[in-house]
Amino acid sequence: MKNLHVVEHPLIKHKLSIMRNKDTGPKEFRELLNEITLLLTYEASRKLPLNEYDVETPIQKTTGYAVDDKKITIVPILRAGLGMLDGIMELVPNASVGFLGLFRDPKTLEPVEYYSKFPEFTENHHIYIIDPMLATGHSMNAAIEIVKKNNGKNITVMSLISSPEGVKEVLDKYPDIEIYTAALDEKLNDKAYIIPGLGDAGDRLFRTK
Repeated sequence: MKNLHVVEHPLIKHKLSIMRNKDTGPKEFRELLNEITLLLTYEASRKLPLNEYDVETPIQKTTGYAVDDKKITIVPILRAGLGMLDGIMELVPNASVGFLGLFRDPKTLEPVEYYSKFPEFTENHHIYIIDPMLATGHSMNAAIEIVKKNNGKNITVMSLISSPEGVKEVLDKYPDIEIYTAALDEKLNDKAYIIPGLGDAGDRLFRTK
């Protein structure tokens, strides 16, 4: 699918397989998610603009390049998105962070917003919305809509695992969005969980179940 980027790398496949294992505990789960997020960020940041400046090496002057990470905003979808936040911040430590709280209504499976706080989005801001699981796509579409209503543009979605249904849902509604994911799994089950997936990422991160 256009604008879908499945980042296939041996290290990602290796680490993700450990995360899928039901016996992997929260400490190792968090560490692996952080590591995979670093690798995803490397790919998802390829289109960031660069500013040129002069650098003097021990030999001579040359042209240096700088990413203006003060014009980058990371928006984790609470709560599982927090597990990916540190991985991005390691690479772009001056980025701003917005927070968006959504939960899925157990009956309708529709997202419900309960909290949001964003920095001011400027015209040339680059925004990364992060959530480990892109399942139905409903929560991600709600997140994109909320960010756009707050003048957010240049939006990229990053997820650990995506379903074909969720990817289609997002790209059908927002064809301008690019999605970077570590794996495109088989499908959703009747409870809207990704198969084979890895269970509920939030519960596994924070041992809440």
